[in-house]
Formats: sequence, structure tokens, C-alpha cells
Amino acid sequence: MRLMHVFRMLILTACLVLPGAFAFAATPLPAGSSYTAAFSPHGKSLELALSCIRAAERDILVAASSFTSKRIARALREAHERGIAVRIVADKEINSSRYTAVAYLANQGIPVRLNGRYAIHHHKFMVIDGKHVETGSFNYSAAAVDKNAENVLVLWNVPSLAAQYAAEWKRLWDEGEPLSAKY
Repeated sequence: MRLMHVFRMLILTACLVLPGAFAFAATPLPAGSSYTAAFSPHGKSLELALSCIRAAERDILVAASSFTSKRIARALREAHERGIAVRIVADKEINSSRYTAVAYLANQGIPVRLNGRYAIHHHKFMVIDGKHVETGSFNYSAAAVDKNAENVLVLWNVPSLAAQYAAEWKRLWDEGEPLSAKY
């Protein structure tokens, strides 16, 4: 117990003596940007994620860990059908079974790649039209909606941040293996 107290005092002292030593420089949000947050279970997380998909005018990049949500898969299929370029990179181990949402989407003609390079491909984000970012702990799964404590954060009109997320998405995509459609 005494050692823990000493450790806490050292951390507190370092924070006071070296302000910013344990922090990254914050980037202010650009003028005209905004955010929306939602929480699960039984909150509005799913509705917020769906609103991002429906707001797309050009393209949606999806990075997913667990992806079993029929409603999100259906919304992405509908976006694809209305001419939105949808592409998905997801965790290989979690999404390799035959009956996953990513398999369904690949069967709908949506490009999907599975990334198995990491112990867990734990990303959960979307980049919409190169300017909006949906992120948070929210897995695109039924459990995230009804059982888990999860969050969704959408940052609207933040192209510089969207570019950072798109670069990470592309890196993961380039590492991934295409998931072939299996009718």
C-alpha cells in the first residue's frame, strides 16, 4: 500500500513539474465542425451509427472488429445500392465464419478485406465522404446495442481528422486479404 502511495505521488509531482509531459498536443476542431455522442445499452448508439451511413453522399470506409449487426449491414448494402462506394476492412479471426455480416456484404458486391496481422484488429470506425468520422467502443454487433456498455462519437465536418483515419484505414486495407463472395 505504501509503495502505491509513493508511486501516485511521483506521478502527481511529474504532472505538476512537467505539465504536458504525459499529454499530446490537442488540435482544435475546425470552424463549422460539431459532434454527436450516444451510448449503449438501450441508448441511441445504433441510431447514431446508422445516421452516419445514411448521411453519406460519396463513400464510406469501415474498419471493424466484431461485425454481426444486421441493421448496420443492411444500411451499408442500401448505401451501396444508392451508389455510395462502401469498403470494409475487418478482423480476420472474428469475421472468418461463413455467416457474418462481412460475408453477407461481400456477397452483395461490397469490397471486403480481412486483416489477420494483429492479435486483434480492434478498430471500430467509419470515415464518411472524407470529412466525417464515426468512432468509439461500439462494435457493429447486436451485443453492442443491447448488452454491452458502449459509446459512439461522431465528429462532423473534420476533414483533417478524417484524413488521418482514412490513412489508417488504407494501411489496414493494404495489409488485408480480399474476402471472396460465397453464394
